[in-house]
Amino acid sequence: MSLSRRTLLRAAGTAGLALSPLAAGGQVLRAGPADPTAPWAAAPAAASHPDPRIRALAWAVLAPNPHNRQPWIAELPGAAPDTVVLRCDLDRRLPVTDPFDRQITIGLGAFAELARLAAAEEGRAVQVIAFPEGEPAPRLDARPVAMLRFGPPGSAAPDPLFRHAAARRSTKRPFDNSRPVAPETLAALGAAVGAPVRFDATIAPDRVARIRDIAWRAWLTEANTAAAHLESVDLMRFGRAGVAASPDGISIWGPGIEEGIAAGQITRESMLPGRPGFQVMVDRYTPMLANTPAYVWLTTAANGRAEHLAAGRDWLRVNLAATGLGLGLHPVSQALQEYPEMRGPVAEMQDAIAPDGARMQMLGRLGYAGPVPPTPRWPVESRIRAT
Repeated sequence: MSLSRRTLLRAAGTAGLALSPLAAGGQVLRAGPADPTAPWAAAPAAASHPDPRIRALAWAVLAPNPHNRQPWIAELPGAAPDTVVLRCDLDRRLPVTDPFDRQITIGLGAFAELARLAAAEEGRAVQVIAFPEGEPAPRLDARPVAMLRFGPPGSAAPDPLFRHAAARRSTKRPFDNSRPVAPETLAALGAAVGAPVRFDATIAPDRVARIRDIAWRAWLTEANTAAAHLESVDLMRFGRAGVAASPDGISIWGPGIEEGIAAGQITRESMLPGRPGFQVMVDRYTPMLANTPAYVWLTTAANGRAEHLAAGRDWLRVNLAATGLGLGLHPVSQALQEYPEMRGPVAEMQDAIAPDGARMQMLGRLGYAGPVPPTPRWPVESRIRAT
């Protein structure tokens, strides 16, 4: 039985990644839920939980993060019932494409912000204290990324952005180029961003074309760099059973895909260069990246850990604002990455979007597209550790 390229293209790839057991004293991960997208429904259902930290964390696990690595560990200190200690699961980093853990830290910043917004929705302020034991370099280590201190009821007002949290997606689809993005829409997105992060965007056709060209060549560079591509291939989850067992990484499942997996036609090996699955991936991303009417990006003057965390905060906020305006947002980070093979595209992208020397933190495609399903997630309880 053969599977058509069109069928493969329809069902290929939603971001997600594999999880290791937590460290000694933490919970050991069980198999994922029968429905790998169940945490999206579980978040509002957590409203009945007696611990406000759990209620907020049930939303936080839905935050965007690179390769859907879900790199967060939330510690709940028994001696401090108003506190969450956020750490990075060091086994869930991307050492090839994110050698300094910048993107992973951005994902952790999005997690902290979504927890803060969820708590504010019920009237609780959350103070986010970045790197309370110092900023690790050149990579993250076992020290806390942030401390989240929860205030009492009545200490915060709800943020309107939170109402879009359940519908937020990373829209990995071609956008409708016949529907332009209005300048006032870009201004509304920029209003979601705060210091030390700067928001910029473009709908100018010449500038969009230039950024699109660099982004596509950077994508091809990553796909044809063996170690970088293998980092993604090793994190692929094939079929519903594989995704349910590890609801993270790059999830390859859905109608038409299961038959190809059962027949042995869709495998990890088929995704290597020169193999059919690799060409399917190229064919899928070619029209996706080509059909982009606007780009948005975040930069910072400095490039420390606190800036990375703030960029994650504001990437989430821009994503929520875009969702509320009916727009899709899709991060395209290849030409912002720090490994050697990407130096040429990074220099070009720097000149295209941040010629003043500001550090590029996030870049995304923006436009209108149809609805997309939620990305698989590990349940909140699998990412919590009592101390």
